[in-house]
Amino acid sequence: MIDLQHTNWTDPEMVQWCQYLLDSYAHWVKQELIVRTGTPLEQAERLFNSAFVVASHGTEDDPVLNYGNQAALDLWAMNWQQFTQTPSRLTAEPGKREERSRMLEQVKKQGYIADYRGIRISSTGQRFLADPILIWNIHKPDGTIGGQGATFSVWKYLV
Repeated sequence: MIDLQHTNWTDPEMVQWCQYLLDSYAHWVKQELIVRTGTPLEQAERLFNSAFVVASHGTEDDPVLNYGNQAALDLWAMNWQQFTQTPSRLTAEPGKREERSRMLEQVKKQGYIADYRGIRISSTGQRFLADPILIWNIHKPDGTIGGQGATFSVWKYLV
């Protein structure tokens, strides 16, 4: 098992994870998340620097975030190390975690959903509504599930 929590987006293991993330998105959604030209490292850089949020978590019992692009790091007000050590459930407010958990189970069964909306909370306590959020299963070439990814480009800060 690759320990993605102790890498950064340029490390070979994370570049490979980005390929799984991008390949799985294309599999489920039938379109590319980013332009897929260039080397895997160039694609990882393009993904990391995208204007929209991309985040993912692994398959632990209490999944931990293992990837966030710069937009995600900025929105949640964390650096790479903080972000990739955070249980993904903590990105949602305590009262919203059960709803989030049900939605992730639905994604496990369906492969992806494109119409989720949710209130999330940053490390500073800033709440924001992301709508719509697309969430998908990330699978490896052998078919094993590696985690789940999420992307969104629209969010509104809440008071």
